[in-house]
Amino acid sequence: MFIDHLSIIGVGLIGGSLARALRKAGCVNRVTGCNQSVDTLKKARALAVIDDYTLAVNEAVADADVVVMATPLITTEKLLPQIVESLKPGAILTDVGSAKGSVVSVARGVMGDKFPFFIPGHPIAGTEQSGVEASFATLFIDHRVILTPLSDTNLEALKLITEMWQAVGADVINLDVEHHDEMLAATSHLPHLLAYTLVDCLADMQAREEIFKYTAGGFADFTRIAASSPEMWHDICFSNRLAILNALKNFACHINKITHTIENSDSETLLAFFQRAKNARDKLTPRT
Repeated sequence: MFIDHLSIIGVGLIGGSLARALRKAGCVNRVTGCNQSVDTLKKARALAVIDDYTLAVNEAVADADVVVMATPLITTEKLLPQIVESLKPGAILTDVGSAKGSVVSVARGVMGDKFPFFIPGHPIAGTEQSGVEASFATLFIDHRVILTPLSDTNLEALKLITEMWQAVGADVINLDVEHHDEMLAATSHLPHLLAYTLVDCLADMQAREEIFKYTAGGFADFTRIAASSPEMWHDICFSNRLAILNALKNFACHINKITHTIENSDSETLLAFFQRAKNARDKLTPRT
């Protein structure tokens, strides 16, 4: 697998890390970056993440063989019409968004006969840091990348994007769009919302300064992801709205159950609840 000209729209943590990783693997010749901020692009070039840059989306994609949209979800949806206009025949378009349904819907509406060359993707990798300066070449190693091909997806395009992610060390699987959005709402979007909500709840208390003095490792571990980009998670909430609402309602039911259990001093049920959760967690990270 080799990409002669790769264009990355949104040169941040994910886009920058992908460029670094492909370059390290010797799988790309030229990388063009496109971003709203020229300072970011200059920094990306100075860091050797990209070879050249432009602020104009049409210029960035005009000669590209593969275009990766690594912008926030709502931005991606807005940029799609501009990107499609300038894609050369046979160019492959992919994205890295955490929700797929909204992007696929917009892409199908604007891409016409180019739609089979759109490969929706989502790398399950990242950190709480953001920006091109936070990018690194090993980000995707041993992490999963989910692709959500459609019935009319071009198989050669799917093969190339699959090999692109495999080349940077990722484990690639395919899911249908709806199933992806349901799973990620439960396993990624909900935990982020809980972390943000807990920090906001404590920060809103009268004794907030004293409360934060007594936080320890558990609090830091649980709330680390609340340091992620607020703008990105704002977009995700609305791009995957229905699946997230279902996950929140399901979680609320569990909160109500444990509240009721404690109110009624139901020791047996509470202990069984904790043990069931621990057993499930232990299966995710078996002891060696």
